[in-house]
Amino acid sequence: GLQHLHENKTIHRDIKGNNILLTTEGGVKLVDFGVSAQLTSTRLRRNTSVGTPFWMAPEVIACEQQLDSSYDARCDAWSLGITAIELGDGDPPLADLHPMRALFKIPRNPPPTLQQPELWSPEFNDFINKCLTKDYEKRPTVSSLLQHDFIKQIEGKENVLQRQLMEFIDVHQQMGVTEKARFERIHTKKGNYSKSLVSNQEEVDDLATLEVLDENTVTEQLQKGYAKDQIYTYVGDILIAVNPFRNIDIYSSQHSKRYIGAERTANPPHIFAVADIGYQSMVTYNSDQCIVISGESGAGKTQSAHLLVQQLTVLGKANNRTLQEKILQVNNLVEAFGNAGTIINDNSSRFGKYLEMKFTCGGTVVGAQISEYLLEKSRVVHQAVGEKNFHIFYYIYAGLAEKKKLAHYKLPEYRPPRYLQNDHFRIVQDFMNNSFYKSQFELIEQCFKVIGFTLEELGSVYSVLAAILNVGNIEFSAVVSEHMVDKSNISNPVALENCASLLCIQADELQEALTSHCVVTRGETIIRPNTVEKATDVRDAMAKALYGRLFSWIVNRINTLLKPDKHLSGNDDGLNIGILDIFGFENFKKNSFEQLCINIANEQIQFYFNQHVFAWEQNEYLYEGVDARVIEYEDNRPLLDMFLQKPMGLLSLLDEESRFPQATDQTLVEKFEDNLKSKYFWRPKRVDLTFGIYHYAGKVLYNASGFLAKNRDTLPADIVLLLRSSENNLTRQLVTHPLTKTG
Repeated sequence: GLQHLHENKTIHRDIKGNNILLTTEGGVKLVDFGVSAQLTSTRLRRNTSVGTPFWMAPEVIACEQQLDSSYDARCDAWSLGITAIELGDGDPPLADLHPMRALFKIPRNPPPTLQQPELWSPEFNDFINKCLTKDYEKRPTVSSLLQHDFIKQIEGKENVLQRQLMEFIDVHQQMGVTEKARFERIHTKKGNYSKSLVSNQEEVDDLATLEVLDENTVTEQLQKGYAKDQIYTYVGDILIAVNPFRNIDIYSSQHSKRYIGAERTANPPHIFAVADIGYQSMVTYNSDQCIVISGESGAGKTQSAHLLVQQLTVLGKANNRTLQEKILQVNNLVEAFGNAGTIINDNSSRFGKYLEMKFTCGGTVVGAQISEYLLEKSRVVHQAVGEKNFHIFYYIYAGLAEKKKLAHYKLPEYRPPRYLQNDHFRIVQDFMNNSFYKSQFELIEQCFKVIGFTLEELGSVYSVLAAILNVGNIEFSAVVSEHMVDKSNISNPVALENCASLLCIQADELQEALTSHCVVTRGETIIRPNTVEKATDVRDAMAKALYGRLFSWIVNRINTLLKPDKHLSGNDDGLNIGILDIFGFENFKKNSFEQLCINIANEQIQFYFNQHVFAWEQNEYLYEGVDARVIEYEDNRPLLDMFLQKPMGLLSLLDEESRFPQATDQTLVEKFEDNLKSKYFWRPKRVDLTFGIYHYAGKVLYNASGFLAKNRDTLPADIVLLLRSSENNLTRQLVTHPLTKTG
């Protein structure tokens, strides 16, 4: 049968016992050509890693990671040899291992043999040895194997063997043996392969197995599962998670154990299964892995990231429990500083986070590192109606009030600080007496302690946070000048004194830095007064800079404290599993610079998904000669080009306009309109600062007010120099060290 396939330029690629059938007349049939490859020449090769793990040839497995690897029809000869062992021993070699571990072992182990070779003829043993030659260039072809003594000895005995088979089948049926054949899942380069499609009326774990897949079917299937608290569903190697907005008991230690090293089909779809697949792939292929979490704001991305870290620490079995506890506390800490309540999500991530867990080559977790992106610093000084500031401000207010330390950090006990005044909180008691905030403050203090921050560092962090709130309370009034020059003066010196005290700087120098600025002209330094508007901008810029740099300092400190210990990780470079948790697509009543950045990032992730699900898959069909219907999808590459290309992309134009001192947000929008000749850009009115973008998730109207200032993100040099003179070590560090994506 194999010779016939090979002569007709076809590789079977899934030879195993389950695909060899016996008829009642003693006939032998080779079946299941679902993953076979059609060649244009008998000498051509393939480089797609596909097959059932225990029977896959080493060269086929190598194609998973090595792009320059390939194989020819002799891979079927290897599978034939494994099937021969299966017939002799009842199981293929390594059958007791997880399939992913088997894929790791096969290329590294010597060729397998029968468990008890002495029970079998020398010819049968030699036939298996020939089939299992590891160097496939030296492995015999199927035509050569037909000339082997083991095969030649049956010439002229075909009828006798057929009668013996019929007798064996008859006895087998009379004995009523009903042993169920083992189901082995086919492995492919992008996950697992399902051969049979099911009716749309049935409930399925994997939507890719449905006969018809459209929006109505997907919605119906997700609703059926959701009604039964099955919030997870697969689509091939992608997991869909539907936020239940309540606690469901599916994350216990028992559930965790159930998914460790288990076949994907052995349990219902789960986030723990994704963690296990990532971990097993890392260890098996000795290759870094990445898990990308994407979805709308409020979809549950942050909680999914929590659960992935939780399961990966279990799989990684840290040598000391302290390290495991540290890693588990990281998310809680950075979310307190980087998350806030929005109109649609009480715990919305206002920054992008890439958490990289570090492992030894043996799979033991030894550390972690965070990279942070696009922190929404403007939220510190202004929140939209119905929204809140970052969580940490409310936590420390409630926690310090409970500890009777508000006065120590110069925080008012009656009227909320300006930066915390909104519809939610009109009096300080609204968050001072909030039991949830108090409990979160205790949790955050515990996080700092477990991760390894010192008490001195913790006190300095509280001082900077309190200073930011006091900065916001500084008010300015106009001063009438005899030279008719607009000047400003601080009208509430108490807030100024409080801020200076907390930052360990001189109050008079802070006042000067806020109400005036230096200009150097022809070598001469001229001090010019700031207007009330300019002084207010400097005040807010100082608050945003302090918070942004404090957040980066905390991230950097975490990375230092969780850096892998060389004694634990050894001399090897180790392996990584990255988890990308980035804010979801946003479309509010008023969309500003932050929403544009967030949505561009989501466009990039959408492009990756399009490539993964559609483009790469259809290229594989084309390469394999599969006559599949071309699936049409919305390719957002032209939109990304409009944003990212140089020098005429939207972001390049924004950077260019930001370099012109006389540029305004109005000139920026006009520049966009003049240069962005794209169907994805439109401008509804030419008299205001709005412009629109047709995103993959729908059209969004942006208001360009503040775009240039936010993109420049400058802090006056006078403020920087003043903070560098601070007597507080942390305050100095915040404006001394350069920032990187990891803090």
